[in-house]
Amino acid sequence: MPITLEQLKNNYKKFEEAIGYTYKNKEYAINALTHSSYANEMNIESYERLEFLGDSVLNIIISERLFIEYPELSEGEMTRTRAAVVCEASLSQYSRQMDIGNYLLLGKGEEISGGRNRNSILADVFEAILGSIYMDRGMEAAKEFVSNNINEILTLAVSGKYLLDFKTELQERMQEKGDANIEYRIIAERGPEHNKSFVVQALVDGVPLATSKGKTKKEAEQKAAKQILSQLKKD
Repeated sequence: MPITLEQLKNNYKKFEEAIGYTYKNKEYAINALTHSSYANEMNIESYERLEFLGDSVLNIIISERLFIEYPELSEGEMTRTRAAVVCEASLSQYSRQMDIGNYLLLGKGEEISGGRNRNSILADVFEAILGSIYMDRGMEAAKEFVSNNINEILTLAVSGKYLLDFKTELQERMQEKGDANIEYRIIAERGPEHNKSFVVQALVDGVPLATSKGKTKKEAEQKAAKQILSQLKKD
């Protein structure tokens, strides 16, 4: 159900209860919930800058925890584990656990098209909330917020039990229909070395069927495979 800025201001304590955090400056909370579609309509700032900050904060928090708490993990294992914990599917799950969608400020078009429950938006707003907490009270508060939300998935990811393996599922689906050659090509790399993203195209028998972006090559490939699977299920 759509909410207005005024309604959010009047009821933002419920939001604080939902995320288990009390702001010193509630403007950070409001900013973290403001999608660009609403920001454009109301001529206010969206959460995109906080999302950018939260992305970096999240990566350093997860990297530090993996380094300190799991000395047995190799660099490659730490990279794969972190990717599972910070991928879009995981981040959107964290937001759903806190019912963040109920508090989002969305423009009319985004509201009608189902943005309140869209994975990409819920993932972005989790990072924005983390960025807002970091700005409000610093790194220790940010670490506590992350710990309260990701511990279960982090533990599963380290043990190898948290797998969103759409590539394997797609391969099995294709084999049911006969031999099919599935290929994943990196068609672009974006951003600085410390914050790269990868654009991957998935091809079946040489025909491009999906293109996706991820913070790692593996994440981008998994998302591309998921796109194809979604289309196959519709068909």
